[in-house]
Amino acid sequence: MKNLSLLCLCILTLLSCKQEQKATEPVVEKLPFQYDLDFQPNILWLVAEDLSPVIPSFGDSTIRTPNLSRLAAEGVCYDNVYSPSPVCSPSRAALATGMYPTHIGANHMRTGPWFATDIPQRFLDGYKSKPKGFEHYEALPPTGVRMFSEYLREKGYYCTNNAKNDYQFRASVTAWDENGNEGHWKNRKEGQPFFAIFNYNVTHESQIWARAKDSLWVDKDLKVPVPPYLPDTEVGRQDIRQMYSNIKQMDHQVGQMLKELEESGELEKTIIVWYTDHGGPLPRQKRLLYDSGLKVPMIIRFPNKLFAGQRDDRFISFIDFGPTALSMAGIQPPNDLDGKAFLGKYQRTKEPTEIYAAADRFDETYDTNRAVRDKKYKYIKYYEPEKSMFLRVAYREQQPIMRELYRLRDEGKLTPEQALWFRDSKPAEELFDVENDPNELNNLADDPMHKAKLEELRGKCQSWVTSFEDTGLIPETDLKEKMRPDGKELKVATPTITIENGQVHLRCETAAATIGYKINDDSPNADGWQVYTESLTLEKGDTLRVVGDRIGYRYSEIVQKIMD
Repeated sequence: MKNLSLLCLCILTLLSCKQEQKATEPVVEKLPFQYDLDFQPNILWLVAEDLSPVIPSFGDSTIRTPNLSRLAAEGVCYDNVYSPSPVCSPSRAALATGMYPTHIGANHMRTGPWFATDIPQRFLDGYKSKPKGFEHYEALPPTGVRMFSEYLREKGYYCTNNAKNDYQFRASVTAWDENGNEGHWKNRKEGQPFFAIFNYNVTHESQIWARAKDSLWVDKDLKVPVPPYLPDTEVGRQDIRQMYSNIKQMDHQVGQMLKELEESGELEKTIIVWYTDHGGPLPRQKRLLYDSGLKVPMIIRFPNKLFAGQRDDRFISFIDFGPTALSMAGIQPPNDLDGKAFLGKYQRTKEPTEIYAAADRFDETYDTNRAVRDKKYKYIKYYEPEKSMFLRVAYREQQPIMRELYRLRDEGKLTPEQALWFRDSKPAEELFDVENDPNELNNLADDPMHKAKLEELRGKCQSWVTSFEDTGLIPETDLKEKMRPDGKELKVATPTITIENGQVHLRCETAAATIGYKINDDSPNADGWQVYTESLTLEKGDTLRVVGDRIGYRYSEIVQKIMD
């Protein structure tokens, strides 16, 4: 008995020591959707335009989307993804840089048609979205802000964009290996990892009217859901049918890309990210800070169907996409980006509790609005409440459903929900319970029961606006002068070429400029610049072309024949 008591005492002592040891060990929490691939993955972005979460994988069963449903079944659906702007150009600026558009001067829609490298003046003069008397300018981000694809290229990734370049600035010459309609990951060297973007224009707002006479991909009498803020008339239903038809066509295009990946043997080596560039194409969706303009669907398929069929409800903003792509590739994102990686090696350890968004000038129409949203509530601050809630945009008026709203308004037949958009002025603030009022129709800002939440989100919105110099709060004439002092475009200093001990060294005096180079290539093609990261070894007689570039600047080029 004595021996048994002694044995029990020893066991208790050992257990106590083990528990004490456990208590002192650091607790390492497993991050959500954390993974460790034994290879460097390809990364593929498939970007549909102007589309809210109106597909089966996100609860809308109006149509079938077999290819997106396949992605969802084999991947992860993300239920809380938001653009920081409800329109394409500012959204893409955020995607390209990891920064808020209001932080880098890319918040207005749009500052210039930066989808070409050199834009003839005749095109600028006739550009229809330019406000009267307004000259184009290029967004000028703070020093050090780069297109994140440059970091991928520096680490050996083959980067292609097919083919939209709507960033509010000209894409830097070192951002892409290929940038245009022919850009494709298939053109890389064998075995080289790739980052590629494919944009699907078929769901864009303009395709509602541009495809109106085409054969529908849905039944001509398809029963469609009509949001309460839109007209439930034949004209309205027909445009909504066209939206669903365009979604079907986009789904087919996604299927073609999946087939290409499978046939090339790249499917299980690739992280596929499908998402849309902001909310829906219909009136009171695109260009407004309601969820219908900001909230987007996203599906990520990982190699070998990792995490298949799961969902993720964390808050994700477009500012997080670039850092996440870098993290997926094993590259540490710069610390001074607004966004943080939500997946990969450098995945964030603290999740945000809200997202932020802004809406300023859209084409010829000025306004200044800011928003913050948590899981249950949305707060919107209107800086110019004396302006009407509805502001005309000529481009949108090509849509029959928009003209139908005008007809109903003029005939006094708008429903109360539709009439909210046509108010002569705005409240200074709006607060919505988006959990119970997903269409954001019932403003709770004056409800005493919600005073605490109003003050909380008002404070968070103000803190965000003052956390950097919000360029939307600067008169655009002053902002343009800041971007183009004395009306002149900034230019990168001409790079210098020096040769020491047989090694070619390149430098550029412009702060944070990137350097690209080509060897024995005198083609006019804007693509193909290699990113300079270390000294070069060249042969006698080689011709070296060097370019210095920075977002918001005109690039400078130098050519030198190597004689030593």
